[in-house]
Amino acid sequence: MSALGEEFRSAREARGLTLSDVAEQIHIRSVYLNAIEHEDWGAIGAPVYVRGFIRTYARFLGLDGEAAVARFNQMIPATERPAAAPVTHAVDRERSGPSVWAIGGIVVALLLVLFAGYEWYAYSQGTDVRTAAAPGPQTQPTAPSGGSAPSAFPVAASAPTATPAVLPKHELAIRLSEASWLRVTVDGATLAEGLYPAGTRKSFTGSVAVVRVGNAGGVQILVDGRPTPALGKNGDVAEQRYTL
Repeated sequence: MSALGEEFRSAREARGLTLSDVAEQIHIRSVYLNAIEHEDWGAIGAPVYVRGFIRTYARFLGLDGEAAVARFNQMIPATERPAAAPVTHAVDRERSGPSVWAIGGIVVALLLVLFAGYEWYAYSQGTDVRTAAAPGPQTQPTAPSGGSAPSAFPVAASAPTATPAVLPKHELAIRLSEASWLRVTVDGATLAEGLYPAGTRKSFTGSVAVVRVGNAGGVQILVDGRPTPALGKNGDVAEQRYTL
């Protein structure tokens, strides 16, 4: 057993946890956790799944997940290591500063807030004006016969109450046609992470979502019910930001 597997085992035992305890909390079978600690990568399967399990297990134990994945990459043949993909550059740009999509999403969110505030203000002002303009009781002139003459101006009926505009909610849906490791972060909070089987369906709402997958060809993303472009091919690791 080399240093990587030993580091995982020592960190787990230092917390007084068994493999079953960890499996129950992070939803990864104990046989795979044991394979990581013994560096039996063949028992897990494709390297893309190994990387996902290592990253999740490391974070649970308080270890550096990305560093652990990098060490795993050094152990496997160069032909199985992940190739540099455009998504890597996208992540680098994201870390170096806000992207154009992030800025655009913030601007759209501010415009929606301003619009909702304006609609409410206009509704409130319109109600006040109608109340002030409504004529009071009219003094009806007396007819020569002593009866009441009809009023020259009819009393205005009360205006109907307007209903404030309700902003629609936007939804990001994920459909898995094949098993894939998946991590979904919405507005800075990680709402899902782990290996999910084929047929999994998940939905999220928020302003900005970042989706990272370990088997891009088996994952479909929909925004407000509309399919988005494919993230990649089977076995590809991909990450994409969605502005809702």
